Amino acid sequence: MAKRLSNDQFQTLAAFRHALRKLLRASENAAMEIGLTPQHHQALLALRGAPDRMPCTIGDLAERLQIKHHSTVGLVNRLALHGYVVREQGKEDRRQVFVKLTKEGNSVLDKMGEVHHYELQFLTPKLLSLLPES
Repeated sequence: MAKRLSNDQFQTLAAFRHALRKLLRASENAAMEIGLTPQHHQALLALRGAPDRMPCTIGDLAERLQIKHHSTVGLVNRLALHGYVVREQGKEDRRQVFVKLTKEGNSVLDKMGEVHHYELQFLTPKLLSLLPES
């Protein structure tokens, strides 16, 4: 049987979800202001924010975005049409296809950086205050 959460834990969870939703809403609005869909922004961010900027396959990107492989293929197709990403065939395994940001893709992310910097500065103390004291 699952452990029941206390009212304090529910309040913490609700406050966390609220802070997270505020960050996501600001991000969505900023993306739309510069002509990106929120999904485009999420994909570009996932590529740029990959650990050690590792090259991502379609499967890696699908996992990072928590969407289906075929949905990721369509998303990458749209990003490539805008010039934000390119596909590169694997050198060792020619069946592998890596998705990489272009200069334009990096540039559009840089434009959104200011909004995210502000939101993170505002929300980080709030999120940290929700952590239980050890």
